[in-house]
Amino acid sequence: MPHRRRIKCRSAQALVHGPLTASQTSAPGEPQPLFTDLEANLHAIQETLGNSTDIIIRSLPIGHKGDRSMALLFTDGLADQKVITDFIMKSVMLDINIFGQTDRTVDPPSDVVLALKSYALTIGDVRDVSDFDALYQALLSGDTVILVDGQDQGVVCSTRGWKDRGVSEPASENVVRGPRESFVESLRTNTALIRRKIKDPHLWLETMQIGRITRTDVAIMYIKGIANDEVVQEVRDRLTRIDVGSILESGYIEESIQDETFSPFPTIYNSERPDVIAAELMEGKVAILVDGTPFVLVVPALFVSFLHASEDYYQRADISSFIRLLRYLGIIISLLGPSLYVAITTFHQEMLPTQLLISLAAQREQVPFPAFIEAVLMELTFEILREASIRMPKNIGAAISIVGTLVIGQAAVQAGIVSAAMVIVVAITAISSFILPAYNMSIAFRLLRFPYMALAASFGLFGIIVGVIAMVLHLCSLRSFGVPYMAPFAPLILADNKDSIIRLPQWMLLTRARLISKNNSRRRISTPPKKSREAEPDLTGKTKKET
Repeated sequence: MPHRRRIKCRSAQALVHGPLTASQTSAPGEPQPLFTDLEANLHAIQETLGNSTDIIIRSLPIGHKGDRSMALLFTDGLADQKVITDFIMKSVMLDINIFGQTDRTVDPPSDVVLALKSYALTIGDVRDVSDFDALYQALLSGDTVILVDGQDQGVVCSTRGWKDRGVSEPASENVVRGPRESFVESLRTNTALIRRKIKDPHLWLETMQIGRITRTDVAIMYIKGIANDEVVQEVRDRLTRIDVGSILESGYIEESIQDETFSPFPTIYNSERPDVIAAELMEGKVAILVDGTPFVLVVPALFVSFLHASEDYYQRADISSFIRLLRYLGIIISLLGPSLYVAITTFHQEMLPTQLLISLAAQREQVPFPAFIEAVLMELTFEILREASIRMPKNIGAAISIVGTLVIGQAAVQAGIVSAAMVIVVAITAISSFILPAYNMSIAFRLLRFPYMALAASFGLFGIIVGVIAMVLHLCSLRSFGVPYMAPFAPLILADNKDSIIRLPQWMLLTRARLISKNNSRRRISTPPKKSREAEPDLTGKTKKET
């Protein structure tokens, strides 16, 4: 419909201002060029934008006798009015005589735009615009557009300056030791945070617009020479194929370019920490930044990437390795805790000590439900409390979740609905699920917990083993932009296992993952020289060799 309105407007302007020139006619589907008449351009813009009150239009007379005019257009709230006033309005109005320095009463049309860009405008980013589509894109992105009467070309000045959230601490990836900054909703701020970490000229940035209506800015960042060129091209191709009306968050992009749709495991990594994204770029991966969200996507993603935290590299290797082992143990408890309890209490009571078996039997004597129904009720109750605590106001969310858990758990035990042992198992399982650094991977294990409980209630430990085998086979079949999801375990690459389950010291991590960075897999040139013990001074100030 806007396309038809513009065609109608052009026809009307042709009757008033004469026939359109050949340069102003365009085939259907092609960008419509600007008119040479300023009033025709302004009328078309106001009609297309519905005379929106936040579109500011300022007209100024120019020329030797002021017989010509120019117009400044910007969007209130998206453009920085201080920049417009200091670097555009003042410059143009103070240097307005440059358009009438000659003795000619009418300036040549080709001189005005050139004079604006070369002499009048003191702003950094200045570019030309010659069609309405590019004009609307710039105007609605916060830039200022300058149109001159008698010319079918305008000037776009970068004046984006809307209000945004300042850089603050991450909300979902807290650390004890490490940087305290996170991404924000501004794309340019996020790219600057990454460039602060990586000051290398080979860190390349590509930007495109996705979304027919929103035209959201989406950027690709990678280190040329380290990132795999095939992966970079695959990212470009998948982003180009996205054809949707709106992109409001990086989740829209993630769901459109992921390798496996019907899988609980995420194949695209995301983070809101600049140090994490910088480390991933150094490994040869590609970052996808979306304007309007603080979460940055990283591809390709491996299973081990979701189990690593940024703090693992800020602590010593022995401490980081111990924490990682605890993390893997927490994964097993989170996934198999309730199902193991159901299987043992239902089919394999002989595995329990006699005293513990008698205690559990006494607790379950008043419970009317089998262990499977009991576990499902408790897990669903806890998931509801967890989700409610997230949606509640922060001032009362934590208190309500704690009180609700204690009251409901104690009341359920006293009412004989569930046993005390089941409450303990569910509580340990819930706590273990929070040990995962990646929230989307934690959700995957929470979803798989219920099928495992059903297998345990039906077939006991045999059902759990079959479920684990099926999950491992599914993980080994996944790919993330052509890279095996379970690397370096499957396929087994011993050189890449230096930073998987445990982490070796930094000076021993000589190479990058071979399946990700094929161009440049060398991380370090050589190990640091070791200090000679013979050169160490003693208490007298002499070295051992001199002594």
